Amino acid sequence: MTQNDPSFLKRGNFVVDNNYKMWLVELKQRLQSYQLKAAVKVNSAMLEFYWSLGRDIVALKAQQSWGSGVIEQLSLDLKETFTNIKGLSYTNLKYASQWYRFYSQSDTIRQQPVGELQMPELFGVVPWGHHIEIISKCKDTDEAMFYLKRTADEGWSRSYLTEMIKRNLYEEVGHAITNFDDHLPLPQSLLAKEILKDPYHFDFLELNEQHTERQLEDALAHNISRFLLELGKGFAFVGRQMELRMPGGQTFFPDMIFYHTKLKCYVAIELKVVEFIPEFAGKLNFYVSAADHLLKDSNDNPSIGLLICKSKDETVVKWSFQDIKKPLGVAAYELQAVFDKTLKETLPAIEDIEKALD
Repeated sequence: MTQNDPSFLKRGNFVVDNNYKMWLVELKQRLQSYQLKAAVKVNSAMLEFYWSLGRDIVALKAQQSWGSGVIEQLSLDLKETFTNIKGLSYTNLKYASQWYRFYSQSDTIRQQPVGELQMPELFGVVPWGHHIEIISKCKDTDEAMFYLKRTADEGWSRSYLTEMIKRNLYEEVGHAITNFDDHLPLPQSLLAKEILKDPYHFDFLELNEQHTERQLEDALAHNISRFLLELGKGFAFVGRQMELRMPGGQTFFPDMIFYHTKLKCYVAIELKVVEFIPEFAGKLNFYVSAADHLLKDSNDNPSIGLLICKSKDETVVKWSFQDIKKPLGVAAYELQAVFDKTLKETLPAIEDIEKALD
């Protein structure tokens, strides 16, 4: 039998035990991490080429020097030489020029003369398709940098990035009304305001317009993965309706308790299906105090409270916070998809309209 003849592969003296299985799992995870690093390096290298190309087109005034078809010709010339490299299409090279021009306007990036502007390190970890989506949809570089950082930090897919831009997340983040500046130290107050948004979109819930608080809470608990996604990265679900029994026999049930891994604190969330009224602040303040006394330990930061309601008046909220010492925030929620569905259900069917016309 020669080396090339068919044969069964003999494993020899080999015994599979738990140690081998654990080692194999660790090796697979390690290999995946190396594959990811390699992909990031390839992406970053190609982006640096696009950046340098855009810089050349601006510095050399290419289209004025060689005509409007210079980028198309450049694409053909490069592909003829580098037949095994993807990403040299006319469209990509055109976007490379637009990409550089877009960010060359930014005061935060432009720390050198335009001709020497270097690509920020952050750009290298974001895929090229995401970059195209961002410069095509964002109004200015501040908005673009917001989505770049979120994409890099939270690993957004391109479709999710598109949805967040469409929803205008940039305008929503940090718009909840809070008293964090008064009751949290500076680093934590800035981060706490950044993780809250207004409004929250509960389009994934199937609720009619006249839903109750219990129905809203049940629906969010049933769709906890989607709710966590809407809250944002860092929220970990602790429990709902956790019974709080006081020494005198009274019992209370906070709607939902979360822990935020970046803030390193507990977050008590109360849900209301009506407009905010001052009494809500007192109850939320009580639940935050309970979290500080019963859940928080020495390694945790002060707990915060978030009330998500149907609507709110900014002055009413701010006045309600004046004598409260715990860090609280108030935001609204929307059920746009449900309203659209309800509207469709109230409209007559096409067949009914045709019969009426006949």
